[in-house]
Amino acid sequence: MNSIYIFSNGELKRKGNTLYFESEGTKKYVPIENTREILIFGEVSINKKFLEFLSQKEIILHYFSHYGYYMGSFYPREHYNSGYIILKQAEYYMDESKRLRLAISFVKGAKGNALRNLKYYLRRGALLEDIVEKIELLSLEDVKSIEELMAIEGNIKQLYYSGFDRIIKNEAFAFQKRTKRPPMNRLNALISFVNSIIYVTCLSEIYHTHLDPRIGFLHASNFRRFSLNLDIAEIFKPLLGDRLIFSVLNKNIIKQKDFERRMNGISLNEYGKKKVVKEIDERLRDTIKHEKLGRNVSYRTLIRMEAYKIEKHLIGEEIYTPFLMKW
Repeated sequence: MNSIYIFSNGELKRKGNTLYFESEGTKKYVPIENTREILIFGEVSINKKFLEFLSQKEIILHYFSHYGYYMGSFYPREHYNSGYIILKQAEYYMDESKRLRLAISFVKGAKGNALRNLKYYLRRGALLEDIVEKIELLSLEDVKSIEELMAIEGNIKQLYYSGFDRIIKNEAFAFQKRTKRPPMNRLNALISFVNSIIYVTCLSEIYHTHLDPRIGFLHASNFRRFSLNLDIAEIFKPLLGDRLIFSVLNKNIIKQKDFERRMNGISLNEYGKKKVVKEIDERLRDTIKHEKLGRNVSYRTLIRMEAYKIEKHLIGEEIYTPFLMKW
């Protein structure tokens, strides 16, 4: 199954039992049977007939702004809807102790995988020992509330990000500090764009489970459309996003020319976004040996498996533990 990325302006239509994209007098057919999701970055028109077809074929549509900000998704009616699972999600969310235990697990996963990144580059000569020691000292064992947990998570991320310049060693991509909407430098623009792709990937994989993406545990379920995908993404951002960022910058795949300055900040230009999307798509297809299954699975499959683990935790079949990469 493929993810379709559209950067050009045009119109998406249904024709018979397939899709086609029309742009400036040219038409490109999209094989529907091999499509899992469509990510749109250009100015693209669609109609009701097209959306009905996506719903019938269970294909999710994700929209991004010109600058690469995630805008929203067309999320077809859930074909695996389970009232029981939704009630269990709500139960765990409303029970402060149950919600906190799950939320701590997500932060443990994010912390563990961030440390694995730092230790990977520490073994290769990067001066990161002081940062690793400080992160390891931040304990999650005695956390009493979501607010306290979020504060510790913020400290972990601040320390973790402080190591980026020691890994990348490129003044053109100096981190300085984390800035969003808009990102104020190239590295922040790259982080925000990559994270957005990971968020929608997690959303697409949740769609194929019984879970409701509107009910998260670390991220509050409020007026935000989706939150569970943000929880799961915390575990995979260090593995998929940050490792990719270190790679494309240290290998000079992404360069200064791949960005454009806006009135209030910086973003990837179209050429830069295409290069990053290509790298992410390849990374999601990459496989690793899964110890428990005894076979290779893709990173995209790992994300869906994480959602299944949460589902099993909610119904009491197993205690949820986050995926930790072994380098």
